[in-house]
Amino acid sequence: MITLDVLNLLEKKGKTKYWLYHQLGMSYQNFNRMVNNQTKAIRYENMEALCQILDCTPNDLFKITE
Repeated sequence: MITLDVLNLLEKKGKTKYWLYHQLGMSYQNFNRMVNNQTKAIRYENMEALCQILDCTPNDLFKITE
């Protein structure tokens, strides 16, 4: 299973979920679903924004678990 690992990245960078929400500028409901892995799809523009804001690559955003 592939999951978004943004909360772990935020912790490493010393940032909060609230900070990221304001940086992304999306609705809180959609943002919360995305970071809590309650969505089936993530738009490329959101992945790109996450990478720019968190200074990471798409590989850093995701975690593969079995």
